[in-house]
Amino acid sequence: MKKVHFIGIGGIGISAIARFLNEKGYTISGSDIKESKTTQELRAEGIEVITPHCKEAIKDQDFVVYSAAIKPENIELAEAKSKNIQCYSRKEILPFVLNDKKVFSVAGAHGKSTTSAMLSSLIEGSAIIGAVSKQFGSNMRYAPSENVVFEADESDSSFLNSNPYLAIVTNAEPEHMEHYDYDIEKFYAAYRGFLERAKVRVINAEDEFLSTLKLDAIRLYPSIDITDMTMVVRDYQPYTSFNLKHLGRFEAYGMGEHIAIDASLAILAALDEISLKQAKQNFAAYKGIKKRFDILLANSNFVLIDDYAHHPTEIKATLTSAFEYAKLLGLSRIVAVFQPHRYTRLSANLQGFKECFKGVDELVILPVYAAGEMPVDIDMKAEFKEYNAVFTDRVERTQDGLEFIDEFGVKNRLADGLVIGFGAGDISVQLRGGF
Repeated sequence: MKKVHFIGIGGIGISAIARFLNEKGYTISGSDIKESKTTQELRAEGIEVITPHCKEAIKDQDFVVYSAAIKPENIELAEAKSKNIQCYSRKEILPFVLNDKKVFSVAGAHGKSTTSAMLSSLIEGSAIIGAVSKQFGSNMRYAPSENVVFEADESDSSFLNSNPYLAIVTNAEPEHMEHYDYDIEKFYAAYRGFLERAKVRVINAEDEFLSTLKLDAIRLYPSIDITDMTMVVRDYQPYTSFNLKHLGRFEAYGMGEHIAIDASLAILAALDEISLKQAKQNFAAYKGIKKRFDILLANSNFVLIDDYAHHPTEIKATLTSAFEYAKLLGLSRIVAVFQPHRYTRLSANLQGFKECFKGVDELVILPVYAAGEMPVDIDMKAEFKEYNAVFTDRVERTQDGLEFIDEFGVKNRLADGLVIGFGAGDISVQLRGGF
């Protein structure tokens, strides 16, 4: 069996592919810049992982796969090329990984991880997603089946390589425009190409771009097809209940209109494969995903939530859910802790970020998580002055809340009301601490 080495194996997307090939019987090794929970978990699963990167990791592998974060001058990538070992980006390896599969591919600017995890609860088979499903405790589930649910990525147009049998697009809001040379037509053409590759298509037909497509597709019109939506909390866990078209009532783990939309898209896709009765039975197994409205601590006085939202649209939708959740619990104070992710995203969407936190009682802002980007000079204090934002280098988790030292050296404590953290960087680690 072939030997495969993954450079940047700790990444959420690439670790899922490594796990998938490991389950298929390939001999997998990998490396990353530093230790993480993921690298430790991969070792426990029998995968050899080295940190940090070193050229000795490149031995006699048949080929090497590298994540999007890996630069051309990476020591391992250079060593592999010097040994004439074939090297593939994550995007380039997808046809090999998915070639013989019936792929249920999910794309979109927002909600694709949630929709993918929901779909994987509905359809039996493997799953390769960009988040940890609480249902199976991983970003990958392996099954000896032709079916695989795959979270497809538009950020580098790799979704075009996902070999979709069925394609879902949750929305097509412009994101990662640097990859598309800031050309909106090129961006939309990629989405069109993704959908055209599939035999079955499921789309949110109220999306500005998707609504213009003439392709044959199963169309969801959220404002018409989703009715009688209610939010409920049981044992501090959030649920959204709704009627979908003529199909009856469903209840999805999570809270908010966006949860009902994601669930509806997954259900409509699944009904192409399974019965309505089976869909309702299977959907009950979905228990959310890690870092998406992820409740870390909850009691009658205080709730701490970790959320991956890192775009204004996502933050606004999640905050709407947080306001409703707090109301149902009788909590009146809401604090948002925001770690901007990437200077390019912050710069391109600055106005949106300045508007999406409206309604919070306090806004705490962490330094930008650069993700390897060069810094851009943005006066955050001036830009967010209407919130009277508090700035800190990091937050520390305690047994019953959060603590941080603000820019004036004053120790602050958050241990009442609802506190929700937003970001795709290491804010999740800070919010969880050792708990």
